[in-house]
Amino acid sequence: MPERLAPAVAVRRLAALLRAEPSATVLVDGPSGAGKSTFADAVLDAAGARRVQLLRLDSVYPGWDGLAAGSAAVRRGVLAPRVRGGAGTWRRWDWAHDRPAESHLLRPGIPLLVEGCGAFTLPGVLPDPRVVRVWVVAGEEARKRRALERDAGGFDPHWAQWERQWRAYVSAAAPAPRADLVVAGA
Repeated sequence: MPERLAPAVAVRRLAALLRAEPSATVLVDGPSGAGKSTFADAVLDAAGARRVQLLRLDSVYPGWDGLAAGSAAVRRGVLAPRVRGGAGTWRRWDWAHDRPAESHLLRPGIPLLVEGCGAFTLPGVLPDPRVVRVWVVAGEEARKRRALERDAGGFDPHWAQWERQWRAYVSAAAPAPRADLVVAGA
C-alpha cells in the first residue's frame, strides 16, 4: 500500500535519499498536468541538483503518439542497465523537427531522477530497494488546465490523443498501486 505524504515531506525524504545513496533512483509518474515536473524540480533543489542526474520523459517520447515507446526505451536503455549497476543511455526527441536527436549517457553511481508519464514502466522490471516510485495526483480539471496552459497552446490539439495513451498505460501497467509514495501535485 503506497504511503501518502504531503509534498514538502516527500521532497525532504527523497532529497535525503538522493544525497545519501549514490545508486538511488526516484521515478516520478502520474497523469499529464498533475505536477510531476514541479515536484521533481523541488526534489532536485532540495537534494542539490548538481548531484543528481535528471531524465524528463518529455525529452524521450518520440512524438505525440510516443508514450509507450518512450517508456519502453527508458526501461530498456536506462532502468534495466542501472539495476545491474551499468550505465544507461537515452536518445532525445527533437520535437521541432519530429525526429530522433543526440544520445545521452546516464552514469551508474550517481543518483537518478526520472520524471514523466510512464516512468514506472512495466511490473517486475525494477526489483531494487534503491528505487522509489512516486505517484503524483491531481484533479482532472486542474491537470488539464495546467497542461494546456504550460505549453502556450502547443499541447491543445494533442490533449485527447495523449490522454488515450495515458489511459492505455494505466490499464496495461497498473502503475498507481505500485507506487511507494503518493503526493498531491503542485
